[in-house]
Amino acid sequence: MSRSLAIFGATGTIGDNALDLVDQHPDRFQVQVLSAHSNTDKLSKLAQKYAPNVLVIGTELGREALMQTLPDFKGDILVGAAGLLEAARHKVDVGVMAIVGFAGLAPAMVCAAQGGILALANKEALVAAGPLLMQTAHQNNTQVLPVDSEHNAIYQLLQLQTKETSPKSMNKSIEKIVLTASGGPFRQHTLADMANVTPAQAVAHPNWDMGAKISVDSATLMNKGLELIEARYLFDIEPARLDVLVHPQSIVHGLVYFNDGSVLAQKGCPDMRVPLAYCMAYPERIASGVAMLDLAAQGRLDFEAADRERFVCLALAEAAMQADGDAPCVLNAANEIAVAAFLGGQIGFAAIGDVVDAVLQHHPVGVVDSLEAIVATDARARQLAEQQVKRVA
Repeated sequence: MSRSLAIFGATGTIGDNALDLVDQHPDRFQVQVLSAHSNTDKLSKLAQKYAPNVLVIGTELGREALMQTLPDFKGDILVGAAGLLEAARHKVDVGVMAIVGFAGLAPAMVCAAQGGILALANKEALVAAGPLLMQTAHQNNTQVLPVDSEHNAIYQLLQLQTKETSPKSMNKSIEKIVLTASGGPFRQHTLADMANVTPAQAVAHPNWDMGAKISVDSATLMNKGLELIEARYLFDIEPARLDVLVHPQSIVHGLVYFNDGSVLAQKGCPDMRVPLAYCMAYPERIASGVAMLDLAAQGRLDFEAADRERFVCLALAEAAMQADGDAPCVLNAANEIAVAAFLGGQIGFAAIGDVVDAVLQHHPVGVVDSLEAIVATDARARQLAEQQVKRVA
Protein backbone atom coordinates (compact mmCIF):
# COMPACT_ATOMS: atom_id res chain seq x y z
CA MET A 1 0.00 0.00 0.00
CA SER A 2 1.07 3.59 -0.63
CA ARG A 3 2.51 5.42 2.38
CA SER A 4 1.81 9.08 3.12
CA LEU A 5 4.98 11.09 3.55
CA ALA A 6 6.01 14.38 5.15
CA ILE A 7 9.47 15.79 4.43
CA PHE A 8 10.64 18.58 6.72
CA GLY A 9 13.66 20.19 5.10
CA ALA A 10 12.63 19.08 1.62
CA THR A 11 15.02 21.33 -0.31
CA GLY A 12 18.19 20.10 1.43
CA THR A 13 20.38 17.09 0.73
CA ILE A 14 18.27 14.65 2.77
CA GLY A 15 15.12 15.98 1.11
CA ASP A 16 16.67 15.49 -2.33
CA ASN A 17 17.53 11.88 -1.53
CA ALA A 18 14.11 11.12 -0.01
CA LEU A 19 12.35 12.51 -3.07
CA ASP A 20 14.67 10.52 -5.32
CA LEU A 21 13.34 7.40 -3.60
CA VAL A 22 9.77 8.65 -4.14
CA ASP A 23 10.57 9.03 -7.84
CA GLN A 24 11.95 5.49 -7.95
CA HIS A 25 8.86 4.08 -6.17
CA PRO A 26 5.92 6.36 -7.06
CA ASP A 27 3.43 3.60 -6.24
CA ARG A 28 4.77 3.31 -2.68
CA PHE A 29 4.78 6.93 -1.49
CA GLN A 30 2.40 9.86 -1.57
CA VAL A 31 3.94 13.20 -0.57
CA GLN A 32 1.58 15.18 1.65
CA VAL A 33 3.82 17.72 3.44
CA LEU A 34 6.89 19.61 2.23
CA SER A 35 8.80 22.30 4.13
CA ALA A 36 11.68 24.62 3.32
CA HIS A 37 13.35 27.44 5.21
CA SER A 38 13.85 29.97 2.41
CA ASN A 39 14.22 28.25 -0.98
CA THR A 40 10.86 29.26 -2.43
CA ASP A 41 11.86 28.53 -6.03
CA LYS A 42 12.74 24.93 -5.32
CA LEU A 43 9.78 24.40 -2.99
CA SER A 44 7.44 25.75 -5.67
CA LYS A 45 8.82 23.29 -8.23
CA LEU A 46 8.46 20.41 -5.77
CA ALA A 47 4.86 21.43 -5.05
CA GLN A 48 4.06 21.39 -8.76
CA LYS A 49 5.62 17.96 -9.14
CA TYR A 50 4.31 16.17 -6.03
CA ALA A 51 1.04 18.04 -5.29
CA PRO A 52 1.26 17.92 -1.47
CA ASN A 53 -1.55 19.03 0.83
CA VAL A 54 0.68 21.27 2.98
CA LEU A 55 3.64 23.54 2.30
CA VAL A 56 5.71 25.33 4.96
CA ILE A 57 8.05 28.24 4.28
CA GLY A 58 10.08 30.35 6.70
CA THR A 59 8.61 33.83 6.18
CA GLU A 60 5.50 35.70 5.08
CA LEU A 61 7.44 37.02 2.09
CA GLY A 62 8.16 33.41 1.17
CA ARG A 63 4.48 32.59 1.44
CA GLU A 64 3.59 35.47 -0.87
CA ALA A 65 6.17 34.28 -3.39
CA LEU A 66 4.71 30.76 -3.30
CA MET A 67 1.18 32.07 -3.77
CA GLN A 68 2.34 33.95 -6.87
CA THR A 69 4.11 30.96 -8.42
CA LEU A 70 1.38 28.49 -7.35
CA PRO A 71 -1.91 30.30 -8.10
CA ASP A 72 -3.83 27.03 -8.41
CA PHE A 73 -2.44 25.40 -5.24
CA LYS A 74 -5.38 24.06 -3.22
CA GLY A 75 -3.55 23.09 -0.03
CA ASP A 76 -2.33 25.08 2.96
CA ILE A 77 0.76 27.27 2.85
CA LEU A 78 2.01 27.69 6.42
CA VAL A 79 4.71 30.00 7.74
CA GLY A 80 7.61 29.83 10.18
CA ALA A 81 8.02 27.87 13.40
CA ALA A 82 4.27 27.88 14.09
CA GLY A 83 3.66 26.56 10.59
CA LEU A 84 6.13 23.73 11.13
CA LEU A 85 4.33 22.65 14.31
CA GLU A 86 0.95 22.74 12.55
CA ALA A 87 2.33 20.71 9.65
CA ALA A 88 3.91 18.21 12.06
CA ARG A 89 0.43 17.54 13.49
CA HIS A 90 -0.65 16.39 10.03
CA LYS A 91 -0.80 12.62 10.48
CA VAL A 92 1.28 10.70 7.95
CA ASP A 93 2.72 7.20 7.80
CA VAL A 94 6.31 8.44 7.64
CA GLY A 95 7.68 11.81 8.72
CA VAL A 96 11.22 12.57 7.53
CA MET A 97 12.72 15.18 9.87
CA ALA A 98 15.65 16.70 7.98
CA ILE A 99 15.65 20.26 9.35
CA VAL A 100 19.20 21.15 10.36
CA GLY A 101 19.92 22.45 13.86
CA PHE A 102 17.93 23.19 17.00
CA ALA A 103 15.04 24.45 14.85
CA GLY A 104 14.15 20.82 14.17
CA LEU A 105 13.58 19.96 17.84
CA ALA A 106 10.03 21.28 18.36
CA PRO A 107 8.55 19.81 15.15
CA ALA A 108 10.35 16.52 15.85
CA MET A 109 8.68 16.39 19.27
CA VAL A 110 5.28 16.95 17.64
CA CYS A 111 5.98 14.24 15.05
CA ALA A 112 6.96 11.86 17.85
CA ALA A 113 3.48 12.29 19.32
CA GLN A 114 1.63 11.38 16.11
CA GLY A 115 2.29 7.64 15.81
CA GLY A 116 3.66 6.02 12.65
CA ILE A 117 7.33 6.32 11.75
CA LEU A 118 9.61 9.25 12.52
CA ALA A 119 12.63 8.99 10.20
CA LEU A 120 14.98 11.22 12.16
CA ALA A 121 17.80 12.97 10.32
CA ASN A 122 18.02 15.85 12.80
CA LYS A 123 20.79 15.23 15.34
CA GLU A 124 19.91 18.10 17.61
CA ALA A 125 16.50 16.71 18.58
CA LEU A 126 18.12 13.74 20.32
CA VAL A 127 21.21 15.61 21.52
CA ALA A 128 19.23 18.35 23.23
CA ALA A 129 16.16 16.38 24.30
CA GLY A 130 16.86 12.67 23.84
CA PRO A 131 15.00 11.38 26.93
CA LEU A 132 11.94 13.55 26.24
CA LEU A 133 11.79 12.65 22.56
CA MET A 134 12.13 8.91 23.12
CA GLN A 135 9.61 8.96 25.97
CA THR A 136 7.10 10.87 23.80
CA ALA A 137 7.59 8.41 20.94
CA HIS A 138 7.16 5.41 23.24
CA GLN A 139 3.97 6.80 24.77
CA ASN A 140 2.45 7.38 21.34
CA ASN A 141 3.64 4.18 19.60
CA THR A 142 5.84 6.18 17.25
CA GLN A 143 8.76 4.24 15.82
CA VAL A 144 11.89 6.41 15.73
CA LEU A 145 14.12 5.20 12.90
CA PRO A 146 17.53 6.89 12.56
CA VAL A 147 18.50 8.22 9.13
CA ASP A 148 22.15 8.90 10.02
CA SER A 149 24.04 6.08 8.34
CA GLU A 150 25.89 5.12 11.53
CA HIS A 151 22.82 4.86 13.75
CA ASN A 152 20.90 3.20 10.97
CA ALA A 153 23.67 0.62 10.77
CA ILE A 154 23.50 -0.09 14.51
CA TYR A 155 19.69 -0.24 14.38
CA GLN A 156 19.86 -2.86 11.63
CA LEU A 157 22.41 -4.93 13.55
CA LEU A 158 20.35 -4.83 16.75
CA GLN A 159 17.17 -5.71 14.86
CA LEU A 160 18.87 -8.91 13.75
CA GLN A 161 19.69 -9.77 17.36
CA THR A 162 16.25 -8.98 18.82
CA LYS A 163 14.78 -11.69 16.61
CA GLU A 164 16.80 -14.19 18.63
CA THR A 165 16.70 -12.77 22.16
CA SER A 166 14.84 -10.26 24.33
CA PRO A 167 15.94 -6.59 24.20
CA LYS A 168 16.92 -6.70 27.89
CA SER A 169 19.04 -9.82 27.45
CA MET A 170 20.60 -8.42 24.29
CA ASN A 171 21.59 -5.20 26.02
CA LYS A 172 23.45 -7.16 28.68
CA SER A 173 25.36 -9.06 25.99
CA ILE A 174 26.64 -5.91 24.25
CA GLU A 175 30.20 -4.98 25.17
CA LYS A 176 30.20 -1.77 23.14
CA ILE A 177 28.71 0.01 20.16
CA VAL A 178 31.15 1.69 17.79
CA LEU A 179 30.31 4.42 15.28
CA THR A 180 32.71 4.96 12.42
CA ALA A 181 33.99 8.35 11.25
CA SER A 182 35.65 9.15 7.94
CA GLY A 183 37.99 11.50 9.80
CA GLY A 184 36.93 14.35 7.54
CA PRO A 185 39.20 16.36 5.23
CA PHE A 186 41.78 17.09 7.96
CA ARG A 187 42.33 13.57 9.28
CA GLN A 188 46.08 13.80 8.65
CA HIS A 189 46.51 17.50 9.43
CA THR A 190 48.60 18.68 12.37
CA LEU A 191 47.22 21.18 14.87
CA ALA A 192 49.33 23.84 13.17
CA ASP A 193 47.84 22.94 9.78
CA MET A 194 44.30 23.15 11.12
CA ALA A 195 44.87 26.65 12.47
CA ASN A 196 44.85 27.92 8.86
CA VAL A 197 41.84 25.96 7.58
CA THR A 198 39.34 28.00 5.54
CA PRO A 199 35.55 27.54 5.41
CA ALA A 200 35.83 26.39 1.78
CA GLN A 201 38.25 23.62 2.80
CA ALA A 202 36.11 22.60 5.78
CA VAL A 203 32.92 22.07 3.78
CA ALA A 204 34.66 19.83 1.21
CA HIS A 205 33.90 16.44 2.77
CA PRO A 206 35.80 13.56 1.09
CA ASN A 207 32.95 11.01 1.07
CA TRP A 208 29.54 12.57 1.74
CA ASP A 209 27.52 15.31 0.05
CA MET A 210 26.23 17.40 2.97
CA GLY A 211 25.31 20.95 3.92
CA ALA A 212 27.90 23.44 5.17
CA LYS A 213 27.15 23.17 8.89
CA ILE A 214 27.22 19.36 8.99
CA SER A 215 30.37 19.31 6.84
CA VAL A 216 32.17 21.59 9.32
CA ASP A 217 30.97 19.36 12.19
CA SER A 218 32.45 16.38 10.35
CA ALA A 219 35.73 18.24 9.89
CA THR A 220 35.99 18.95 13.65
CA LEU A 221 34.61 15.47 14.55
CA MET A 222 31.91 17.25 16.56
CA ASN A 223 29.49 15.46 14.27
CA LYS A 224 30.70 12.14 15.63
CA GLY A 225 30.47 13.41 19.19
CA LEU A 226 26.87 14.45 18.62
CA GLU A 227 26.20 11.02 17.13
CA LEU A 228 27.56 9.33 20.26
CA ILE A 229 25.04 11.31 22.32
CA GLU A 230 22.29 10.34 19.89
CA ALA A 231 23.25 6.67 20.20
CA ARG A 232 23.20 6.92 23.99
CA TYR A 233 19.47 7.77 23.86
CA LEU A 234 18.42 5.83 20.76
CA PHE A 235 19.79 2.55 22.06
CA ASP A 236 19.47 3.25 25.79
CA ILE A 237 23.11 2.42 26.46
CA GLU A 238 25.51 4.06 28.90
CA PRO A 239 28.35 6.26 27.58
CA ALA A 240 31.08 3.86 28.70
CA ARG A 241 29.91 1.38 26.07
CA LEU A 242 30.07 3.84 23.16
CA ASP A 243 33.12 4.58 21.04
CA VAL A 244 34.35 5.98 17.72
CA LEU A 245 36.63 4.39 15.14
CA VAL A 246 38.06 6.35 12.22
CA HIS A 247 37.43 4.57 8.91
CA PRO A 248 38.40 6.76 5.92
CA GLN A 249 36.52 4.76 3.25
CA SER A 250 33.08 5.10 4.98
CA ILE A 251 32.13 1.55 3.96
CA VAL A 252 31.64 0.13 7.47
CA HIS A 253 29.09 2.37 9.15
CA GLY A 254 28.75 0.79 12.59
CA LEU A 255 29.90 -2.16 14.69
CA VAL A 256 28.45 -4.00 17.68
CA TYR A 257 30.84 -5.90 19.96
CA PHE A 258 29.33 -8.75 22.02
CA ASN A 259 30.54 -10.38 25.21
CA ASP A 260 31.30 -13.67 23.44
CA GLY A 261 33.97 -11.99 21.30
CA SER A 262 31.79 -11.60 18.20
CA VAL A 263 31.73 -8.32 16.28
CA LEU A 264 28.95 -7.53 13.83
CA ALA A 265 29.44 -4.78 11.24
CA GLN A 266 27.07 -3.19 8.75
CA LYS A 267 28.56 -2.17 5.40
CA GLY A 268 27.39 -0.29 2.35
CA CYS A 269 28.34 2.40 -0.15
CA PRO A 270 28.34 5.93 1.35
CA ASP A 271 25.00 7.14 -0.01
CA MET A 272 22.17 8.52 2.15
CA ARG A 273 19.56 6.82 -0.02
CA VAL A 274 20.48 3.51 1.63
CA PRO A 275 19.44 4.41 5.21
CA LEU A 276 16.54 6.53 3.92
CA ALA A 277 15.16 3.59 1.94
CA TYR A 278 15.39 1.44 5.07
CA CYS A 279 13.44 4.01 7.11
CA MET A 280 10.82 4.94 4.52
CA ALA A 281 9.85 1.37 3.63
CA TYR A 282 10.45 -0.27 7.04
CA PRO A 283 10.16 -3.18 7.74
CA GLU A 284 10.37 -3.97 4.03
CA ARG A 285 13.45 -3.31 1.95
CA ILE A 286 13.28 -1.51 -1.38
CA ALA A 287 15.81 -0.69 -4.08
CA SER A 288 17.64 2.54 -3.31
CA GLY A 289 19.27 3.10 -6.68
CA VAL A 290 22.70 2.72 -5.08
CA ALA A 291 25.26 0.40 -6.67
CA MET A 292 25.98 -2.81 -4.78
CA LEU A 293 29.12 -2.76 -2.66
CA ASP A 294 32.04 -4.48 -4.42
CA LEU A 295 34.56 -5.33 -1.71
CA ALA A 296 37.01 -6.83 -4.20
CA ALA A 297 37.07 -3.57 -6.15
CA GLN A 298 37.30 -1.61 -2.90
CA GLY A 299 40.47 -3.54 -2.13
CA ARG A 300 41.06 -2.44 1.44
CA LEU A 301 39.36 -1.09 4.54
CA ASP A 302 41.43 1.00 6.95
CA PHE A 303 40.74 1.77 10.60
CA GLU A 304 42.47 3.93 13.20
CA ALA A 305 41.78 5.37 16.63
CA ALA A 306 40.23 8.82 16.88
CA ASP A 307 42.68 11.49 18.07
CA ARG A 308 40.99 13.51 20.83
CA GLU A 309 43.96 15.88 21.16
CA ARG A 310 43.78 17.14 17.59
CA PHE A 311 39.99 16.87 17.42
CA VAL A 312 39.05 18.39 20.75
CA CYS A 313 35.38 18.73 19.77
CA LEU A 314 34.98 14.96 19.98
CA ALA A 315 36.39 14.98 23.52
CA LEU A 316 34.08 17.88 24.48
CA ALA A 317 31.06 15.98 23.21
CA GLU A 318 32.07 12.88 25.16
CA ALA A 319 32.47 14.98 28.31
CA ALA A 320 29.00 16.49 27.80
CA MET A 321 27.57 13.01 27.30
CA GLN A 322 29.14 11.87 30.57
CA ALA A 323 27.82 14.95 32.40
CA ASP A 324 24.33 14.21 31.03
CA GLY A 325 21.41 16.48 31.99
CA ASP A 326 21.31 19.57 29.78
CA ALA A 327 25.06 19.53 29.05
CA PRO A 328 24.51 18.04 25.55
CA CYS A 329 21.99 20.82 24.83
CA VAL A 330 24.58 23.43 25.86
CA LEU A 331 27.23 21.71 23.75
CA ASN A 332 24.99 21.75 20.69
CA ALA A 333 23.93 25.39 21.09
CA ALA A 334 27.51 26.61 21.55
CA ASN A 335 28.66 24.58 18.57
CA GLU A 336 25.97 26.00 16.29
CA ILE A 337 27.03 29.55 17.17
CA ALA A 338 30.74 28.74 16.82
CA VAL A 339 30.32 27.02 13.44
CA ALA A 340 28.22 29.91 12.12
CA ALA A 341 30.93 32.31 13.28
CA PHE A 342 33.62 30.26 11.52
CA LEU A 343 31.62 30.07 8.28
CA GLY A 344 31.08 33.83 8.53
CA GLY A 345 34.79 34.50 8.87
CA GLN A 346 34.60 35.76 12.46
CA ILE A 347 36.75 33.07 14.07
CA GLY A 348 39.29 30.50 12.97
CA PHE A 349 38.70 26.76 12.64
CA ALA A 350 40.54 25.88 15.86
CA ALA A 351 38.51 28.45 17.81
CA ILE A 352 35.31 26.42 17.32
CA GLY A 353 36.41 24.06 20.09
CA ASP A 354 37.60 26.96 22.24
CA VAL A 355 34.18 28.60 22.12
CA VAL A 356 32.34 25.37 22.95
CA ASP A 357 34.73 24.56 25.80
CA ALA A 358 34.33 28.01 27.36
CA VAL A 359 30.53 27.80 27.28
CA LEU A 360 30.51 24.34 28.85
CA GLN A 361 32.83 25.60 31.58
CA HIS A 362 30.49 28.50 32.43
CA HIS A 363 27.20 26.60 32.40
CA PRO A 364 26.22 24.49 35.44
CA VAL A 365 24.59 21.21 34.44
CA GLY A 366 20.81 21.20 34.87
CA VAL A 367 18.05 18.66 34.32
CA VAL A 368 16.08 17.95 31.14
CA ASP A 369 12.47 17.87 32.32
CA SER A 370 10.51 19.89 29.76
CA LEU A 371 10.76 21.31 26.27
CA GLU A 372 10.44 24.81 27.72
CA ALA A 373 13.46 24.25 29.97
CA ILE A 374 15.49 22.98 27.02
CA VAL A 375 14.58 26.02 24.92
CA ALA A 376 15.63 28.31 27.78
CA THR A 377 18.92 26.45 28.23
CA ASP A 378 19.60 26.63 24.50
CA ALA A 379 19.00 30.40 24.50
CA ARG A 380 21.34 30.99 27.46
CA ALA A 381 24.07 28.84 25.89
CA ARG A 382 23.81 30.72 22.59
CA GLN A 383 24.14 34.03 24.39
CA LEU A 384 27.26 32.82 26.19
CA ALA A 385 28.67 31.49 22.91
CA GLU A 386 28.10 34.79 21.11
CA GLN A 387 29.94 36.60 23.91
CA GLN A 388 32.82 34.13 23.63
CA VAL A 389 32.98 34.55 19.84
CA LYS A 390 33.50 38.28 20.37
CA ARG A 391 36.33 37.57 22.80
CA VAL A 392 38.25 35.29 20.44
CA ALA A 393 37.46 37.10 17.17
